[in-house]
Amino acid sequence: MDEWIESIVAAGEGYHIEFKESLDKSFVEEVCAFANSNGGKVFLGISDKGIIKGVQTDNSFRSRVQDSLRQLQPQLDVKIEVHDNFIVADVPEGSEKPYACSRGFFLRNGANSQKLNRNEIIAFFQKEGRIRFEELRNGKADFENDFDERAFRNFLKLAGITSSIDKMALLRNLDCVTDDGKLNNAGVLFFAKDIDFLLNHAIVVCVLYKGTKKVNILDKKDFKENIVENIDNAILFVKRHTNVEYRIEKIRREEIPDIPDIALREAIINAVCHRDYFDRGSNVLVEVFDDRVEISNPGGLPSGLKPSEFGTRSVARNPLIASLLHRIDYIEKVGTGINRIRQAVDENEKTSVEFSYDGSFSVVFRKRAAGSEIELGDGSEKSSEKILEAIKENPAITREELSQITDLSIRGVEWNLSKLKDEGKIKRIGSRKSGHWEVIE
Repeated sequence: MDEWIESIVAAGEGYHIEFKESLDKSFVEEVCAFANSNGGKVFLGISDKGIIKGVQTDNSFRSRVQDSLRQLQPQLDVKIEVHDNFIVADVPEGSEKPYACSRGFFLRNGANSQKLNRNEIIAFFQKEGRIRFEELRNGKADFENDFDERAFRNFLKLAGITSSIDKMALLRNLDCVTDDGKLNNAGVLFFAKDIDFLLNHAIVVCVLYKGTKKVNILDKKDFKENIVENIDNAILFVKRHTNVEYRIEKIRREEIPDIPDIALREAIINAVCHRDYFDRGSNVLVEVFDDRVEISNPGGLPSGLKPSEFGTRSVARNPLIASLLHRIDYIEKVGTGINRIRQAVDENEKTSVEFSYDGSFSVVFRKRAAGSEIELGDGSEKSSEKILEAIKENPAITREELSQITDLSIRGVEWNLSKLKDEGKIKRIGSRKSGHWEVIE
């Protein structure tokens, strides 16, 4: 196996690389997605696990590949490279975006392709019509002095990539260096020794306050290492300064933290991965108070994502960063983080969660009062009012739908419904599954 294909197979699929075992209808969708993004290569004859299965390379099969590419509108010059038993479609970034195929419009989102409608594609490129921050060459970075070999080897270990492949070949396939071998901003974030000098707005600031206001600081840490270590250190900072309850109901002792580990981890990863790195005026901020933990980052919802779609659909602001974090299993699947946070909080009796995305993005984990199921959200009164209005509009509305509308957990919705029933403002007609709510005027 040639060294270049060996390095690509070892690195696996990513923002610019897609493996297809055979030529099917999804092939042109992947080409379309690359054309609408920053270009990439589709390898025909390699499974998504990196196993070379092989395809035909005769003239008849090449004609089928070309016929499939003719679906693209407008037409795009895609270079076809034929090797011994596989074919590579080298897709350039299109100059006449948006591109469509017979099944619609597609866009690369991390290591996956996502179908969009034309208006979403147009809006996306009107608002995001600049080069992505993560792919820009970092003018300050000197590879010889700033590259952190230890961080690189740790990344390879976490990603399950062999370190026997040439380092620069791997970095190019990870899209972390430019064509002339210089670190881009993604390369700095993941593999620089100290990002403070190179990208000082990309550090993670963690603060512990006394009480519930931003007055007395008890502890403060500025984490300036690579993006992976900053995530890990921020998580440890919160865990160190929040409580864990020990419950012995079975043979083994059960640890119940104030904030579910999954929810905390997802919130911090989300803040670091999806922040607006063009905003140089602020950092990712993690603040611990007596009654809550606030995690905030610059940038609200990314372009192309409506508030009504929050938590149900994903548009990655930094798809290369998301792809690299996905490789090391820090992101389970692009677009699932918010629901994982909500689900973990729903199963926890000690915390509620609130989301805000006006200008900046924030997640607030608020501690419940002992023995209470109250979830504050926008304030219990406002939450109750929202629920009442929603029931008036749709008496058959479900608890899950109320959770989406109010940004409360299922447990929080149920507490508010119980409160409204006790106050004589609503009553339930019929069963939980087939019944409906009635507002009592």
